[in-house]
Amino acid sequence: MSFGRLERSQGSTPMSDINMTPLIDVMLVLLVIFIITAPLMVSSVKVDLPKAAGTSASAAPKFVELSIDRSGQVYVADVVQNSEALANLLASTARANADAEVRLRADTTVPYGRVVEVMGLAQKAGLSRIGFVADAPPAAKP
Repeated sequence: MSFGRLERSQGSTPMSDINMTPLIDVMLVLLVIFIITAPLMVSSVKVDLPKAAGTSASAAPKFVELSIDRSGQVYVADVVQNSEALANLLASTARANADAEVRLRADTTVPYGRVVEVMGLAQKAGLSRIGFVADAPPAAKP
C-alpha cells in the first residue's frame, strides 16, 4: 500500500482591512435614534408658566394685555370681550402697529385649550409676538 503525499494547504491569511459593515450598521442605528428623538426634544413645553422666574416686562413698542380668568372669560383693560369683539380689537391693533405684542395673563386653572384659542385669535389677526405674564416664584426662606 502506498500512501500518497499529503499536501498541506496554506490556511486563509488574516484580513488586514477594516470591516465597514458593523460600523455602518451602528451609524444607521444612531441616525434612526436621532431622527426619532429630535422632534420630542423640540416640542417640550414648560406647563407651569405662572411660577416662572425672570418675569420682567419686555420693552415692546406697543402691547395689548389680555387676561383670562378662571371661568375662561377674556378681559382687555378690565372689560369682558367675546371672541368676535376680541378678534376685531386684535385686528385693529395689528393694523395700527404690526410689531405690537400680546401679553397674556391666564389663571393657572384655565384649560390649555382656551389659552390656545386666544393665541390663535391673536395670530390670525396678524400679531405674532405673544408673551406670557407670570408671577415670580416665592423667595426661599433661609
